[in-house]
Parts: sequence; structure tokens; C-alpha cells
Amino acid sequence: MSKRPTDPNQLAKSIVDQLTGNAPPDTETAKSAAQMLGRLGGLKGGKARAAALSRARRTEIAKKAAQARWITKGKTWKAAPTKKGGK
Repeated sequence: MSKRPTDPNQLAKSIVDQLTGNAPPDTETAKSAAQMLGRLGGLKGGKARAAALSRARRTEIAKKAAQARWITKGKTWKAAPTKKGGK
């Protein structure tokens, strides 16, 4: 629910709008509905993305993220040697 206007003219208009059904939609309800939809998509997104990516691509993304974390801490990044031919 929004705050009531302090100006008497605006207050009168808002009361008339509410009584006649011309009031704008409650922004809190719309906002919470959008948040719920965004959360629902966010919950599905990570699993769907991981399923769509190959193991090599996931590894590449993880290394890039680790490198970014090291750089923000002011440390130098040394990539670990990769195994060849193994799992």
C-alpha cells in the first residue's frame, strides 16, 4: 500500500480514484509477483545451464572465475597443470 498524499487536493483525488475503481494498481503486489517469477527462473537456471554445458566448458568457466577471485585479492594467478588423457 502506498503512502497517502499530504496535499489535500491530491488526497481527494486519490480517494475518488479508489472509490470509483480508477486507482493505479498496487506497486507492491506487482513487485512481489515479479520477484517470485525471477526467483523461479533463477532456481531453474543454474541446473539447466550446467546440464547444457560440456565438462570442458564448465572447467573453463570455473578456472576463469577462480582467476578473477585471485586477481581481486591482489594475488598472482598460476594455473594448475592439467592432466592429459585422464578423466
